[in-house]
Amino acid sequence: MRNWCFSESPLRSARPGLTRVWGVSPKLPRLCPGKMALEEQCSAPPRWQAISATHVEFPEGDLTGHLLAYISLLPIAILVGFVTLIVFKRELHTISFFGGIILNEGVNWLLKHILREPRPCAGAHTTLHTEYGMPSSHSQLIWFFVVYFFLFLYLRMHQTNNARCVDLLWRHILSIFLLAVAFSVSYSRVYLLYHTWSQVFYGGVAGSTMAIIWFFFTQEMLTPLFPKIAAWPVSEYFLVRDTSLIPNILWFEYTVTRSEARNRQRKLGTKLQ
Repeated sequence: MRNWCFSESPLRSARPGLTRVWGVSPKLPRLCPGKMALEEQCSAPPRWQAISATHVEFPEGDLTGHLLAYISLLPIAILVGFVTLIVFKRELHTISFFGGIILNEGVNWLLKHILREPRPCAGAHTTLHTEYGMPSSHSQLIWFFVVYFFLFLYLRMHQTNNARCVDLLWRHILSIFLLAVAFSVSYSRVYLLYHTWSQVFYGGVAGSTMAIIWFFFTQEMLTPLFPKIAAWPVSEYFLVRDTSLIPNILWFEYTVTRSEARNRQRKLGTKLQ
């Protein structure tokens, strides 16, 4: 079925007094662009609303603002990354980590509607998820992620090989990088006039506090239950696994994958001979 479109420069028909629109038969009623509806039946909504979760505005011609607008979207990228990890890894601690982020977002929504502190420069932005700015949800999310990751990196992961100095070095480098990301996201919200310094600061405090509470709750309360949860029939059906007893999951997955690849390569070489 064909969609009929209009043109700003219509073609004249061979018959005088008639105007023919490109793609529209002169004997047929004209149709709305992209729709199979008569032109008389087309009615645009009086107001349109954008998806504000990924809608970030910056001053026109400001390269710094342009860069910070992209940095401000990093919390959205973190959420997408978690969903990807859960789908492909299906590891209980990752699911718990993501659950903490969702809980953190719920606490932020609750705090905003209790405090009801407006954002700075009212009317500066056309699209906002909520009119309240205390505390900053971006700041709270990124600091929850960074502080939780710090605790996981230094308390949960343990070195299993002899490269102690190398292990500590990459942990410190990663920690400095994450700190830079957290400060950049927080600063972007102030620079782009979405929040005040106090809203960003208290968002960071709330996110860090929630991260500490959720990490130790996971370690002390949920982790002992992970083996039982992984043994549930529904968990086995969806291939949900528990790696809480493995000290260094990165090193474990690397060695297991390398060993399996070598064994298969050896078997393949034997068959070719």
